[in-house]
Amino acid sequence: MLLNRRHLLAAPLATWALRGHASRAADTRVLRIGYQKGQAVQLAARANRSLEAALAPLGVRAEWTEFPYGAALLEAARVGSIDLGAVGDTPPLFAQAAHASLVYAAMVQAAQTAILLPPNSPIRTIQDLKGKRIAFTRGSTAQNFLLMALDKAGLHYSDIQPAMLNPADAGAAFQRGAIDAWSIWDPYFAVFQGHPGVRILVSNKDLGDQNAFFMAGRGFAQANGPVLAKAIDTFAAAATWAAGHRAETGALLAEGTGLPPDAAQRVVDRLPFAVRPMTTELIQSQQGIADRFRALGLLPTDIKVADAVWHATKA
Repeated sequence: MLLNRRHLLAAPLATWALRGHASRAADTRVLRIGYQKGQAVQLAARANRSLEAALAPLGVRAEWTEFPYGAALLEAARVGSIDLGAVGDTPPLFAQAAHASLVYAAMVQAAQTAILLPPNSPIRTIQDLKGKRIAFTRGSTAQNFLLMALDKAGLHYSDIQPAMLNPADAGAAFQRGAIDAWSIWDPYFAVFQGHPGVRILVSNKDLGDQNAFFMAGRGFAQANGPVLAKAIDTFAAAATWAAGHRAETGALLAEGTGLPPDAAQRVVDRLPFAVRPMTTELIQSQQGIADRFRALGLLPTDIKVADAVWHATKA
């Protein structure tokens, strides 16, 4: 049963220390969550207020802020504007290379990604991308997906013309024919997929799923382990619910984001819902991506992913 505001506990958490909120009353405690449009797990938890209900016994309320893409979300986490948020596999690597004090809190299955082709494109295979101008957001899961596709086709990053654009600018360039292909994630993938003449060259369905991760400020995670653990558990429950209620989740996504209902349902129907703790295998997978970006000169320094992993302590 959901709890209302009068059920919030009055006793403060002794270790609570959120930056940027010094002006708030001493007894106000907030978990500040960043999310991106199309993140169905977070949307489900927000819509049914399950996170608020879970945090209420700890004397904490939730505050939600939307971001256009992962790098912007992590920058907000880096400067202490939010405490927790989920991003794709690649943004955390660039954040760690920039010495951001962030930690991996859990894995969440990533939204699906594809390389889209505009109407009347002559491109038929991944090999045809050689010499072509391909848009993607720098340091995003879409950039990693592009590298996966090129590797599968025996091509190198130097074989293409990179066009590093944020999703809004890339979408505009795609529509006016200024780029030859676009590596992009849902929900943008789902929206543009529905445009007449647009084709999917390759997607996660062909190359395998990618991971995303809940990232938290290191100081926040160290000082507020019970709150972070409760939030992750709640998101895991929301993922389980969404996996079993895809029609309802699609409707929630459309209503909560303004996406066309058909695009929202495409996002949900192809999403393998899961939230899991960090494991050795996940850490090794991330390290492999980091090493690939470093070898290509795309990551400015060597990093050790294992140094940025939060481990929940047993009560």
